[in-house]
Amino acid sequence: MPILQLKGLGKDFGQLVAVNRIDLTVEEGEIRGLIGPNGSGKTTLFNLITGFITPSRGTVYFQGEDITDLPPHAVARKGLVRTFQITALFKEMTVLENVVMAGHLHTRIGLVRQFWPNARARRREAAVLEKAMELLEFMGIAQKSQEIAGELSHGHQCALGIANALAAEPRMILLDEPVGGMNPVETAQTMERIKMVRDRGITVLLVEHDMKAVMSTCDRITCVNFGNKIAEGTPQEVCACQEVNEAYLGGTIDVCSL
Repeated sequence: MPILQLKGLGKDFGQLVAVNRIDLTVEEGEIRGLIGPNGSGKTTLFNLITGFITPSRGTVYFQGEDITDLPPHAVARKGLVRTFQITALFKEMTVLENVVMAGHLHTRIGLVRQFWPNARARRREAAVLEKAMELLEFMGIAQKSQEIAGELSHGHQCALGIANALAAEPRMILLDEPVGGMNPVETAQTMERIKMVRDRGITVLLVEHDMKAVMSTCDRITCVNFGNKIAEGTPQEVCACQEVNEAYLGGTIDVCSL
C-alpha cells in the first residue's frame, strides 16, 4: 500500500483551475521531488494534501485512509506533517523551546498538566526535552539550542524548521523549499540530512527550485505546470522530458542545469 495517494485531486478558484485532477502515488520510504515553474500549482497541492485548502474534487489517502476533509492539526496527528505548518517559528523563543513546543503535538500534554504536572506528565516532559536535543544534534544545530530562533541565519532557521517537524514524529514529511536561500555548503548539508531523515523511516515529499539538489537527492520526481502533472519518473527520465524543459524558460535551457 502506498503511504500517500492522490486520486483526481483538483482545486478551482473561481474560473481558475489551480490544480487539475492530479493522480499521485508516493511509496513508503522514498524521497519524492515535486517540481515546476513558479505558479505551477505546487504550493496549492501541498495545501490540499495537508488540509489547509478544501479540494474542489478528488481524494487524498494517507496510509490507506481517506483524509481529504480533515483539518490540518488532525492530518498532522495522523503522521503527515508539513514544514510550513509546524515551523512558523516562535521567533522570540529559544531554539530548544521551539522544538519542545512542536513535540507537544505528539505527546498531547495539556495546559493543566503543564502548570500542575503529575509524575507521568513530568516524565513525558523530560522525554520531550531529551528528544528535542537529539533532533537538534541530528540537524547540526545543537550548539544553537539557547539562541533566539529569530536571530538565527536563514540556513539555521530552515534546519530548525525540519527539527520542529520531526518532533511530531511523522510517518511522512512535506518540505517546502528546504534549501531556499542557502549557500552551496548549507544546501549540500541539508540535502544529506534529508536523506538521513528518510533513513529514519520517514517518507519525504519536497518542493524545491534548486534542480541540482533535487536531482541528486530524490528517488523519483513529479513535475507540474499550470496545475497539470506533465511528467513523472526518475531524475534522468524527467531531465530527458521535452515537456518539462519547455515548461522552464520555453525549452531554451536544460532544466537539470538550473
